[in-house]
Amino acid sequence: MKTIGMIGGMSWESTVTYYEILNRETVRALGGLHSSKILMYNVDFAEIEECMSRDDWAAVADSMADISLRLEKAGADFIVIATNTIHKVVPDLEKRIGIPVLHIADAAADAVKTKGIRKIGLLGTKYTMTQDFIKDRLTAAGLEVIVPEEKDIGIVNDVIFNELCTGRILDPSRREFQRIISAMKDRGAGGCDPWLHGDRHADKRGGQRTACFRYDRHPCTGSCPHGAGRLNNYAKVIQKL
Repeated sequence: MKTIGMIGGMSWESTVTYYEILNRETVRALGGLHSSKILMYNVDFAEIEECMSRDDWAAVADSMADISLRLEKAGADFIVIATNTIHKVVPDLEKRIGIPVLHIADAAADAVKTKGIRKIGLLGTKYTMTQDFIKDRLTAAGLEVIVPEEKDIGIVNDVIFNELCTGRILDPSRREFQRIISAMKDRGAGGCDPWLHGDRHADKRGGQRTACFRYDRHPCTGSCPHGAGRLNNYAKVIQKL
């Protein structure tokens, strides 16, 4: 079994779920008392978010490279970044370390395509929804990607940072996510990816079942027809390495 180098803490709420699902998938595959071999570096998200807010992505890349090198020296075989937004710096990161970075968009695309879906709705931080570092990867995998309308992008981003990252779940926000997901379904999205909603968080927002498939970061709280489809697929990819 290879050793996962996981960068977490962005926020820690979602990192808990990454850790849980990686281990559950290992048990599912190997049985018994097996668990994942994981080296984890948990960042102080406030420091990272401050860099993001001032658009200092070079500082974010430097931080991720330093952490990845530490994990590499400690014995990690590859890097997993337990959030979507920080994948923005993966191209820079890959040039600075000697082990591969397992990209979350690749696992997401594989999970979606196994259901025969070719058009998906992407939710996330404003960076994830308005920039191309996730969308281009999904498009390259043969998927068509749509995002919410501009005003709804702001709503989703605010809920992620002001509620989800702090572990709060407010009913008005839940209803807004349901509305936004339904609107993307009306625009033809066969799969709505609250993963692609940034952190495992958006699934909590969605609440009740929607008519479109959703590929979330964690076992949904009775709300998602396919559970943590995308992250489970992430774990399955890891097991093959």
